[in-house]
Amino acid sequence: MTPISIGLIGIGCLFLLMLLRTPVAFAMMIVGFFGMWILEGFRSASGVVVTESYSTVASYSLIVAPMFVLLGNVSSAAGFSSGLYDAAYAWVGRFRGGLASASVLACAAFAAVCGSSVATAVTLGKVALPEMKRLGYASGLSTGAIAAGGTLGFLIPPSTGFVLYAILTEQSIGRLFMAGVIPGLMLTALFMLVVWLVCFFRPEAGPRGRAMSLAEKISTLGKSAPLLGVMVLSIGGIYVGVFTPVEASGVGAALVILLAFITRSITLKTFWAAVQDTLKTSVMLYIIVIGANVLNPFFAVTRIPDFLGTGLQGLGLGAYGSLIVIILAYVVLGMFMDGLAMLVVTVPIVYPIMMSFGFDPIWFGVIVVIVIEMGMITPPVGMNVFVVRGVAGDVQLSTIFRGVFPFLLAMIVALILIIIFPQIALFLPNSMYG
Repeated sequence: MTPISIGLIGIGCLFLLMLLRTPVAFAMMIVGFFGMWILEGFRSASGVVVTESYSTVASYSLIVAPMFVLLGNVSSAAGFSSGLYDAAYAWVGRFRGGLASASVLACAAFAAVCGSSVATAVTLGKVALPEMKRLGYASGLSTGAIAAGGTLGFLIPPSTGFVLYAILTEQSIGRLFMAGVIPGLMLTALFMLVVWLVCFFRPEAGPRGRAMSLAEKISTLGKSAPLLGVMVLSIGGIYVGVFTPVEASGVGAALVILLAFITRSITLKTFWAAVQDTLKTSVMLYIIVIGANVLNPFFAVTRIPDFLGTGLQGLGLGAYGSLIVIILAYVVLGMFMDGLAMLVVTVPIVYPIMMSFGFDPIWFGVIVVIVIEMGMITPPVGMNVFVVRGVAGDVQLSTIFRGVFPFLLAMIVALILIIIFPQIALFLPNSMYG
């Protein structure tokens, strides 16, 4: 049996294990270990597991993930996220659908300190959904705005998706973070445009909120200032070169913890709960990275990426035709797989193929993250939809999926724009790093 045949069987076993609900990290470890054992022997397979486990845990660059997760958890526990929502509502709430637009804005702001799609959807959903329900918003619009807005946590830095992509492809975390800024802002604007269009055609879907005075608007900005300040300091510090991404994550987490205790917004009990949540999330991320690093040598030995790349080139579709095929494959996988699982399983395979066509690795990272974002709100899996369903309580899944459909179209528009105009993603990283 050829190495390529063994590799294809390994991919089939990987998906079978995930269908049997084996955690994706352990599915990757099992396939990678036994695949290497068959091809290279037990000593080589066990050596890969040991060395990759140690190198992942000892990785300095990966510290950025738990630090930003801690920052987001402490911010949520201290109630800083509600300040972001209040500030957004004060400025845009008077327009039709203003509360939904404010929710999208707050999601974008919280994503800039959290880095997690699910955490963003849960945190802002708890704050915004009851208020939108009280004011008579259509359930589809309110839940759709939160589910779609939550996906911004996977794109706007500090994005967990970019951290994992950087680790898997050995790219710069800082460049990827900067590459996500303009696309993230563009997608936020497109989501707000969707809210406006829905309310233009269906005015009853999003009633106007109370108009607030300038003094009230400035007051709400003051309440959200601590978290906005940390966000500007962390991301801005990376851009101007004051901090590395790891240093920015540590500074941001320390400042939020300090502010939470100074303002007495958090107790030792709630702080400890935030730390425990951070530990759980961090352990999950580390195990996923270990699993991916055990699987990658197996793919390298079997030369699966080269085989698939040659097959794509043989179809004569060209670089962009092949890109569209891979995007469509991601869309299909996104209907059945969790976003992080899809990222760590597919990137080691598709990344070498895309690089063989001469695409920019940072630009391709943005494309991958946006397509995975789309999977977070597409049926039947749609992780963010299920999360919002849990927060909303009495809203049917079908209603939420209908509500996110216009936002899904906005993501497709954003994807097309970034493919046609790569500088949307590359301008900041290129101007920063030269």
